[in-house]
Amino acid sequence: MLPAISLGMWQNFGEDRPLEVQRSILRRAFDRGITHFDLANNYGPPYGSAESNFGRILATDFAGYRDQLVISTKAGWDMWPGPYGDLGSRKYLLASLDQSLGRLGLDYVDIFYHHRFDPETPLEETMGALHSAVAHGKALYVGISSYSDRRTSEAVSILRSLGTPLLIHQPSYSMFNRWIEDRLLDVLAAEGVGCIAFSPLAQGLLTDRYLHGVPEGSRAARDGSLTPNMLSQQNLARIRSLNSIAGRRGQSLAQMALAWALRDPRISSVLIGASSVTQLDENLDALDNLQFTAEELGEIDQYAIEGDIDIWRGPATS
Repeated sequence: MLPAISLGMWQNFGEDRPLEVQRSILRRAFDRGITHFDLANNYGPPYGSAESNFGRILATDFAGYRDQLVISTKAGWDMWPGPYGDLGSRKYLLASLDQSLGRLGLDYVDIFYHHRFDPETPLEETMGALHSAVAHGKALYVGISSYSDRRTSEAVSILRSLGTPLLIHQPSYSMFNRWIEDRLLDVLAAEGVGCIAFSPLAQGLLTDRYLHGVPEGSRAARDGSLTPNMLSQQNLARIRSLNSIAGRRGQSLAQMALAWALRDPRISSVLIGASSVTQLDENLDALDNLQFTAEELGEIDQYAIEGDIDIWRGPATS
């Protein structure tokens, strides 16, 4: 029972952004029906600061609304130095959850995720740690992120044997990144596991930001996960063609991309980020038009499938 659009804090909620801007985004999101706020231990910058900032705003602005909110966090990527601050050991996951609860100022989170599959740790240990989080009242539900279909099936089976069902999977998914359509969505549907998609805007590619190249100060202009070579002239032409389809639908490209990701009933929710109230409002207005004709979907596929945009395509099967 998640909102169709949830707010993620991967970007824009660290110490590099004014707290009052963050507060205005969170308040507006709640006023517009967003009840799910998604975090991770290393969101920032620096690591931990998104949780700390959200915790401060939660205490001052949302203290009376805790039971109306779904708050999630994750552990699985690097968080602190040494062998016990990364991946999927029981020691790391449970220590990280305790630290996250301290930064958030909470007794429990609603969903605690393992952030990525760890080939170095037995899956029984990782899933056992998630089960322990529920058994000790520190999480109501558990999830996984970026697991392959095979590893997802194994995780479901292990957690079921422990008596803690796997609630939800958080994979990347967008018009340009459809790896979950191969097998993962079928596994989730068969097992009754929810799916919340991150990066439905392909890290900003599916917006009007790059229609005319790479603007100064944009994510593609900085070192990071979105690089300028993704924005070749061929790719820009494809993005402009998709933008034209969106225009005929009376939507921005971002709005159409969010609506497209939600077209599949197996998608429980999509995660967006927001750097301003204006951007948040524009993305939430995607909900005004969620219907597609077969012709529109076919035209979208013409420009968005089998492209050469080099973005992360999902986990290895191992």
